[in-house]
Order: sequence, then structure tokens, then C-alpha cells
Amino acid sequence: MFNKALLEKVKSSFTEALRTIKTNKFRSFLTALGVIFGVAAVITMLAIGKGAEKEILSQLELIGVNNIIIKPIKTSKKSQNNNQNQSKRFSKGLDLLDAQSIKKHIPSIKNISTEIILNTYVIKNGKQKKVKLIGTTPSFFKLSNINLEKGKLFTLQQQNNASPVCIIGSSIEKKIFTGENSIGKKIKVKDVWLEVVGVLEEKFISNKAQENLGIRDLNKDIYIPTKTFLIRFSDRKKIGNIKSKNKELANGNYHQIDKLTAQVKGSVMLKSTANILSRMLKRRHNGVLDFEISIPIQLLKQQQKTKRIFNIVLSIIAGISLLIGGIGIMNIMLASVLERTKEIGIMRAIGATKDDVILQFLSESVLISVGGGILGIILGILGAYTIELTSGIETILSFSSIIISFGIAVIIGLVFGILPAKSAANKRPIEALRAE
Repeated sequence: MFNKALLEKVKSSFTEALRTIKTNKFRSFLTALGVIFGVAAVITMLAIGKGAEKEILSQLELIGVNNIIIKPIKTSKKSQNNNQNQSKRFSKGLDLLDAQSIKKHIPSIKNISTEIILNTYVIKNGKQKKVKLIGTTPSFFKLSNINLEKGKLFTLQQQNNASPVCIIGSSIEKKIFTGENSIGKKIKVKDVWLEVVGVLEEKFISNKAQENLGIRDLNKDIYIPTKTFLIRFSDRKKIGNIKSKNKELANGNYHQIDKLTAQVKGSVMLKSTANILSRMLKRRHNGVLDFEISIPIQLLKQQQKTKRIFNIVLSIIAGISLLIGGIGIMNIMLASVLERTKEIGIMRAIGATKDDVILQFLSESVLISVGGGILGIILGILGAYTIELTSGIETILSFSSIIISFGIAVIIGLVFGILPAKSAANKRPIEALRAE
């Protein structure tokens, strides 16, 4: 019986509050503006934050865990000659012997892979299509978290015998073997026929990841064993010895390999291992600093820190907006109490208790903030989609962020409606009836 009476009382209060709000639609809308923009900002902030988190995780998956990247520094022929004249030192460049030495002498290194890159072409139906040919080892796929969709990795025998085999990206298969199974078939890269033994699983790589982390679009590459590359295509180390007029050498690329990835056993060893690598390679290169070392996970952590700061700033803005919205509700409700003093006196005179008056004004405050919260949710969803479409920043909306935002709106109505409600309830009936 008690619960039923209370329910009826609440229902009656909200019905009357809805009538009052409808009577003053424009004022109620202006009152709710702060809540609308605050809730919208919260939803947008959470959507951006989740999108950033997903991007960081996907980039981390692409670069692999605890990896150190070593790349050669390519110099022009002129500057290379100047440096040699000044220092009288010669560097052999980054090569496979460096990789072997690192694996053998640095105990914190768990695994290592090398990449040799050649911009070339594949011939299909008499037409040439540009591709990147990558000479590497099976460890490259493991370190880069790349799986095969079908087929298998290079066998030890294929690697040792420099067999003409290849693993192709998913985009290559779609272009060259449209609607066909490519495994076991051959493709002509430059003037060499290669048998396809595997196809990579398709992997989405954003332009941002390619730019920030120097990651290629792996779906468009063709991979062959390192020895196959050096014997059947190009070995800059041997070319350099015979003083060939190769374009790459003319551009200052005297390095045998283009990228070396070393996986460290634990993240705590990353920085110290990178320092050891730097000293070791500098010694092996006769004191010439013709390589650069980077730790991608640290770059990602820096990006994550920057985005976290951005989210904190956005949270503060959203919080200020909600605070202003709450203060706005409180001010309007206090003004409403003054305007409706006689109405309050009549309510008290016909038997309404202080609790009834408090419930009445709290109902109005909550309805205004809830209405503002609903409009804010709609605006926040539209804002998140607009940001993704216009700026390219990925946003992810979640049901939990909408519930949190709606809950904040309700709390704002309750907290900032208490003072006006108590002010109305504390008015004496006789004085309220006498008010002009």
C-alpha cells in the first residue's frame, strides 16, 4: 500500500513537472544547454579514446612486441665521398653478418629477422605491375605477427638452396590470380619465375600507421628467401665490390640489407639492448654511424601519452560544461521558485507536505537534465561520426559510454535540483499566499 501510494505521488509529480516544462519550452531548453553539450562532449571523448586505444593496439600488433628496428642511413654519393675524405674511414654497411653477430653475441636477443627490399615489377598478361620484392626469413612473419591464409612458410631446404619460391600478399593474389587458388602456380617477377608457396592473411594497415611507424602495406608485397634474393636478384655487397653503376649505389645505398628487426626477451631490456646494439654496430662499421635504431613501442607509448592528455583536456571541458549546465538548472529553478511562490503556498495550504514540494521541484530538475541528456546523447553520436568522417580519426561508440552519459545527466538534475527544491519546501504557507 505504501509503495503504491509513493508511486502515485511520484507519477503525479512528474506529470505536473512535464506540464510546467511544456509551458516554458524555450526557457527549459536554454536551461538544458549546458547538460546537452556536456553529455555530447563525454560521449565524443569516450568514442575518441576507444578509437585511439584500438589504433594503438592494432599498431602494436603490426610492429610486434619488444622489437628493436635497425635501418641503414642512406647518403648521397657526394656526401659519402666528403665523409670518407674527412674521416678516412670506410663502412661496409648493414649486412647479414651484422645480424648473425647480434644473434650470437647479445644474450637478450630472442629472435632476429632481416629484410632486403627491391622496387620491381611482376608481369601479368604481358603487362608490368609495380611491386615490392622482399628478401627475408620465416622469422620475419613471426616477429611482425603476420599469419598465412593458406600455404606454408619457406622450408629450410628452400632457404639453403635459394629456391625460386615466394609468399605473396592478399592484394597480389587478388590482382594476379583473380578467383583462382594461387598455391603451386608461378609468377614472373622481373625475369625470374617464382612458385607461390603461401598467401598472407589480409591485414588492414592505416595510412597513419604506415606514416608514423614506417610500416609498408604488407598485402602488396612479394616475399622470397634471403638467399634467393641475393643470388637471383641483387646483392649490393657484391655489386659494390665490382664498382657497378647500379642506381641504388649511386644513391648512396651500399647496405646489403634494408631493415633488421631484433626481438628482445623482455620489455625491461629494450633500452639497454638498444644501447648495446648501437655500440656493437658502430664498432663493426669502423666508427661510421650509418644506421639508426628505433624502438617502435616507445613511439607508440608517446602517442598514447599524447592522446591521453588530449582526452584529459576534453574530459575537463566536458566536466566544466556539465558543471555550468548544473548551475544553470539550479539558477533557473531558484528563479522558478520565486515566480511560483503563491503556487507553493496553495500547495501547502491544501495539505501538501515539504516532501511533496521537494519531490515536485526535483521532478522538474531531473526531467530537464534527462531531456538534455537525451539530446546530448544524440548530439554526441552525431559528433563522433562527424569527427571520423571529416578528420579520419577513428571513433568507437559503446553502449556503456551512453549509459554513463545518461547517468551523469540524471545525477546533475538531482544534485543541482536539491537546493531549489528545499528552498521551495521551506517557504511558509501563509507568507507564500501573501506574496505578490
